[in-house]
Amino acid sequence: MGVLDYFKSIPTMTADEVRLFLSEKLPDAYNLVDVRQPREYERDHIPGANLIPMAELKGRLKEIDPAKPTIVY
Repeated sequence: MGVLDYFKSIPTMTADEVRLFLSEKLPDAYNLVDVRQPREYERDHIPGANLIPMAELKGRLKEIDPAKPTIVY
């Protein structure tokens, strides 16, 4: 990833759009990544979400399938 990648526009979705997307897809058709801290994840998270705290994201990118849409929250 180069410096310019940090300035690319990325699509965003509302909570309702995410709910609709998740309801229309099988869980193995997308990546759902929770970037919060473990305590926050343990309190509540979207079922099926993989916990990859923001501070660990760069080192764990290989866990995210680049061929699938990815939702990060």
